[in-house]
Amino acid sequence: MHNKRHGLSIGMERAENDFFLFIKAQGKLTHQDYEIITPFIESMLTQVRTPTVNVLFDGTELDGWELRAAWDDLKLGLKHGTSFNKVALYGNKKWQAFSVKVADWFMSGEIKYFEKENDAIAWLNQ
Repeated sequence: MHNKRHGLSIGMERAENDFFLFIKAQGKLTHQDYEIITPFIESMLTQVRTPTVNVLFDGTELDGWELRAAWDDLKLGLKHGTSFNKVALYGNKKWQAFSVKVADWFMSGEIKYFEKENDAIAWLNQ
C-alpha cells in the first residue's frame, strides 16, 4: 500500500529586523497536520518582537485541504493575520490565485499570487 505524502514544512530566517517565514505545503492537508503545525507557527510568531514578518508559501505541491483543515487554516489566518507584512504564495493552480483574493479579506498585510518563485521572493524583498 502506498500512502500519499501530505503536510507542511516550515522554516524561519531573520535579516536585520525583518523575519521571513517559509512554508511548503504538500498533498491534501488534514486537521491532524494543523494540530501539529499550529503550535509551532504560534511559537515562532510569539518570538518576533517586530511586526515585520514576510511569508513565502510554496503551494506547487498542494492539492488542497480536507474541510476541517480548511477551517483550521482560516482560524489560524484570522488569529494571526495582523502579524504578517507580506505573504507571497507561489503555485501552479488557478484555484490558488483565487484563494489569495479570499485570504486578502482576512489579512491586514499584503498578499499576492505568483507562478514563479523568483518573482515572489523579489516582491517580498521590495
